[in-house]
Amino acid sequence: MLLANPGYLWLFLLFIPLIAWYIYKQRSLYASMEVSTVSAFSKAPRSLLASMRHVLFILQLGAIGCVIIVLARPQTRDSWNTSSVEGTDIVIASEGDNIGVVIFAAESFTAIPMTTDRSLIANYIGDIKMGMLQDGTAIGDGLATSINRIKDGKAKSKSIILLTDGSNNTGNVAPITAAEIAKQLGIKVYTIGIGTNGTAPYPQENMFGRIEYVNLPVVIDEATLRTIAETTGGKYFRATGNNVLKDVFAEIDRLEKTKMDLRNFTSTEDDYLPWAIAALSLFGLAVLLRYTVFRTIP
Repeated sequence: MLLANPGYLWLFLLFIPLIAWYIYKQRSLYASMEVSTVSAFSKAPRSLLASMRHVLFILQLGAIGCVIIVLARPQTRDSWNTSSVEGTDIVIASEGDNIGVVIFAAESFTAIPMTTDRSLIANYIGDIKMGMLQDGTAIGDGLATSINRIKDGKAKSKSIILLTDGSNNTGNVAPITAAEIAKQLGIKVYTIGIGTNGTAPYPQENMFGRIEYVNLPVVIDEATLRTIAETTGGKYFRATGNNVLKDVFAEIDRLEKTKMDLRNFTSTEDDYLPWAIAALSLFGLAVLLRYTVFRTIP
């Protein structure tokens, strides 16, 4: 919680004299009578009402505290601010770096343009599912879309991470042609082959509209992926474990970096209404209890 006038919080020091005054008042509130002994009253039960006699004062302090917070003007903030970071431009085909996401099957499209919003990227990648695109493996088209998205970036180093679990079997652009274009534009392509050669379960819709898994042949064209990487000055990785992407980004992190300005939005709005409602509620409850449950007879 942000406060526009935090100096008003010093008013909480008023609680010290208020509590001292209350304790003094409680000690002198009731009339006294001298007796030789009070042993006869030692086992007298203490009523619940007497035990709760301090509730009114606590409610009053709570209301005063809420008023003080209202005076301090609690706020929520969203604003634009600009900061400088060093990073590279990265497109993933499947703090500081611009990252975009391109997904492809038989066709390809830019899912997320270049951004530094890590949560946006992570959430989208987590939602990628089979069936979003027509079945197929258009590696060349996916690479071409990535090149088109990243080529105008301002970073000195531009990289594409290409993840695929098969070989190119459709599309309008040959993978090697796309690699040559990337080389001419100074874009490095890091290729990652995922999965295993052989067969793998693949979801298909049967005649009743239900999804069932059938084993289909899987062939990873490592030769083509290695050629793409070597042509562009990148590297080929085989995804044999969960740490492959860490290795890729560690490699990219050693590339020449460019200083880029990041612009973030922030706006500020007063958020005192809940505290004002709380103050009125506590004060109203204190008054209600004062003249009902805790009413005193003069």
